[in-house]
Amino acid sequence: MRFADRTTAGIQLAGEVARLDLDDPLVLGLPRGGIPVAYQVARVLDAPLDVIAVRKLGVPSRPELGFGAIGEGGVRILNDDVVRAARLGPRERAAVELTERNALEGRLRAYRADRPPTALTGRTVVIVDDGIATGSTAAAACEVARARGAARVVLAVPVAPPGAVAELSGEADEVVCLYSPDYFGSVGQWYTDFSQTTDAEVVELLHDRLATSGGATRSATEGTEAGGPGGGADDAQPVGPVAGPVVEREVEMTIDGRGLPGNLTLPDGAPGVVVFAHGSGSSRHSPRNRSVAARLNRAGLGTLLFDLLTPEEERDRANVFDIPLLARRLTLVTAWLGAEHALPVCYFGASTGAAAALLSAAEPHADIKAVVCRGGRPDLAGDALADVRAPTLLIVGGADTQVLDLNRLAAERMHCEQRLDVVPGATHLFEEPGALEAVADLAREWLTEHLSPSAQRARH
Repeated sequence: MRFADRTTAGIQLAGEVARLDLDDPLVLGLPRGGIPVAYQVARVLDAPLDVIAVRKLGVPSRPELGFGAIGEGGVRILNDDVVRAARLGPRERAAVELTERNALEGRLRAYRADRPPTALTGRTVVIVDDGIATGSTAAAACEVARARGAARVVLAVPVAPPGAVAELSGEADEVVCLYSPDYFGSVGQWYTDFSQTTDAEVVELLHDRLATSGGATRSATEGTEAGGPGGGADDAQPVGPVAGPVVEREVEMTIDGRGLPGNLTLPDGAPGVVVFAHGSGSSRHSPRNRSVAARLNRAGLGTLLFDLLTPEEERDRANVFDIPLLARRLTLVTAWLGAEHALPVCYFGASTGAAAALLSAAEPHADIKAVVCRGGRPDLAGDALADVRAPTLLIVGGADTQVLDLNRLAAERMHCEQRLDVVPGATHLFEEPGALEAVADLAREWLTEHLSPSAQRARH
């Protein structure tokens, strides 16, 4: 068994964890690679998501040998046997702990900003990582969770060696592992895509899940709901869940003799589908576009995230910037979508995908209801800008000055209804706290407005 990526592994793992029928669980992901997996588990369980960060305390002369571990809230776990064998005195232990404590707190500040840690007292916690090699970090995480008051600890991972699973069964109340090969090697060899998860992606996923769960993550220090006044970066109003069933399925569209995979999500009664055109070599697994798509889904809009290029094609960077190729494939996928689901279509384009979306929308027979471009390069659509008829919203970060100038010039060349919105202080990837949420809210308002029955009647 090999997992396509952490998102796919998380979806599969979530199905197994859901079978446990846990009562009011809280999902804790080990950063960084465990967070995309934990996000999917939390989404399926409809549970809050937070990080559980631990740091190993290594013997100074042999850093690979751990004499303990620390977690937030002052939690310290010591292995007395190792301490005695290494003859570590209080001063040496304190020096190591100070260094690791500073590193731990720095990482948590980056992930949570001003939001306090989630209270674990009396809770069932599900600790999730992208895989286990030796099990030392996972064991420390289980101990830290218990030290912080967790009533029940479930450890869930996609892959781990049999020996580690057996040992960790003594640390957790239950271990869920999808695949435990005898010849293990490393965690990364069991993934097709095991690219590094960035701190920015961790922050995005945590913020998105906080909004989805209504901010109902209880503070470990105050016992009150986070996200209210004084909630720092999490003050944004969450979008409530959609009433009724949501259909989520993986699809594959054959274009140019190549299978292009996608993820189609259709809330019940969706007024239309937003097709995402990723740019600059990104894919349907882009955490930024997935975060925006999730917010659109909660507003009742359907979404289709798909790969414009195959992995082999992406290796040739010329394809990434071949706007006519990307636009043609977007047009063909739109036709496929129209044949499968008789719903109005909108586009959401990012980076070079924005140019592809506008070029496709400019086709003579295109019937695109609205276009949103995030940090896009609409200028790459060239003369076709004047032929775009779909109402277009251009969203650019205020600190992304070069792209902002290009968007202003592009807007001047467009004859359709259009608007340029600037997110103050945001850079090209909208990594700043609250920036991506602002993009999602602007997109949601624009798309729902132009998918409304009155807007459709006005256009026809």
